[in-house]
Amino acid sequence: MRTGLLLLFIIFFSSCEDDVVIKPNAMLRLEYPTPSYEEVTSNCPYIFKKNNRATLVNKQNCGVNIVYPNMKATVYLTYRPVHNRNLDSLLYDAQKLTYDHTIKAKEIPEKVFVNPENKVYGMFYMINGNAATQTQFYVTDSVQHFVTGSVYFETKPNFDSLYPAIEYLRNDVRQLMESLEWKN
Repeated sequence: MRTGLLLLFIIFFSSCEDDVVIKPNAMLRLEYPTPSYEEVTSNCPYIFKKNNRATLVNKQNCGVNIVYPNMKATVYLTYRPVHNRNLDSLLYDAQKLTYDHTIKAKEIPEKVFVNPENKVYGMFYMINGNAATQTQFYVTDSVQHFVTGSVYFETKPNFDSLYPAIEYLRNDVRQLMESLEWKN
């Protein structure tokens, strides 16, 4: 009887543990507000629209940084005048800068951009993978003006984790390209 009571006592106290429940892996859901755009004008020979949640930092030689403080990301714009037939070297440099990321990139789809009404022509690159940048572009009028741009995050590149922010900023860059106009 003593062993039966001891056995009942052990069973009673060992059954008081909570059942183990396996929880599914949680996924971080990043949602961003619908963007609203405002026109940016300066003494530089181009105007464009930027997301009003981003701040603008003017640099020398008509360069511009569009900073997204909440996303810890920046779109870097560089302006170069086209002169003395240097368009080929400007195009080469912009494409080389993009394809230098092939070491870490899984793929680099490119989309041609043409806006004949505003005489804006260029290329939009989506760098997929754990490269330092995930978006680069250039636009030109092929005669006087050339602008390159790239997006960088202030974090170690992790394409899967950053994907919602990458897509959000890619849409902003598309808007920038579509709204860009050269001043006369």
